[in-house]
Amino acid sequence: MSKNKKNDLYNILLGQLLSQDEGIDAEILTNSALNAIKFASLNRNFPIISNILLKASSDFQRSNSSLNQIIFGSHFKNPVGLAAGFDKNGVGAGLWNYFGFGFAELGTITWHAQKGNPKPRLFRIAKEKAALNRMGFNNEGAEKFLSTIKKQKIPAPGNRPCVLGINLGKSKITPLDEANKDYFLSLKLLAPLSDYAVINVSSPNTPGLRSLQGTKEIKKLIRTLKDFSNCPPLLVKIAPDLSNEEIDELARVAIENGIDGIIAINTSLNRFNLKNLRIKTGNTLEQENGGLSGLPLEKRGLEVIRRLRKSTNHSLPLIGVGGISSAQTAWERIAAGASLVQVYTGWIFEGPNLVPEILDGLTMQMEKHGFRNIKEAVGSKEPWK
Repeated sequence: MSKNKKNDLYNILLGQLLSQDEGIDAEILTNSALNAIKFASLNRNFPIISNILLKASSDFQRSNSSLNQIIFGSHFKNPVGLAAGFDKNGVGAGLWNYFGFGFAELGTITWHAQKGNPKPRLFRIAKEKAALNRMGFNNEGAEKFLSTIKKQKIPAPGNRPCVLGINLGKSKITPLDEANKDYFLSLKLLAPLSDYAVINVSSPNTPGLRSLQGTKEIKKLIRTLKDFSNCPPLLVKIAPDLSNEEIDELARVAIENGIDGIIAINTSLNRFNLKNLRIKTGNTLEQENGGLSGLPLEKRGLEVIRRLRKSTNHSLPLIGVGGISSAQTAWERIAAGASLVQVYTGWIFEGPNLVPEILDGLTMQMEKHGFRNIKEAVGSKEPWK
């Protein structure tokens, strides 16, 4: 199937829905897609399903050793991953490699199952290729997550076609002064499944959560988790709304306390130049709670990666996320210092062909700049040609 035909098919099926803020609720659309993905992952070895997946893999996967990297002790076949927030309960864990992803970050998972914030809580902002969400870590909890992964018969870490990270958050019912225990219980249960784990202290949709980014709080949390003897490589995900001084301090604490990598950035409370834009509720973005994602975060996401590259003195792997919706934006994030990149909102708006488009674009840029492997591009500051 040609690239144009693949895009036409996606546009025919979903383009009209995604091009407007009104219409079917964004969360209903997401859950419908996840139900189909769940069925396919559980039944991926059945002949009909496996044939469909084989066709998908031929369209979306790219086999190119120049995109391979060993990071966190894991083999990443390419640097493009699915960001946390889409597959909250891990229902597609056995499937994401078929879409061309080199890795997928599952969750956010909390120790206690929770329904999240009141609906509606996810809104398309189609014209800006953005979204506003105030989901509130809705998920089925760590124990159910474990069961969901086991049912899919996922190979053990190190033997997977796609690296799997788990993104951990604090349960809403857990007081902030007991957050360490909450994160620890989830990590202890899910560590055997994880190629890497992420401390999510940067979502704006759980009351008080971002206070855990403070020096004293994050240091205590990191040490609690790092003391676990079977702790997988541990990363921290940070907010875009931090000052440069706060980013520098977080980087210092991360390095001093053995963090293995930093993910930047989460959704933003900043409305940028969209404060007066009205969404489906009839209110302006400035009047609504929640985190903004998508294209408006592109500039800030790039700024934070550049800052982290400098403040970590190139010593930690960085994962760039936020506003990546093309091969060029992915390349720019890598050239600024990100070893890996993640997509979510851009993937929804652009369609599944975004992943192979990014991979083809990265390969083309490496050839133009004379790089033999993508790791040579990391922090190179080379422009898109």
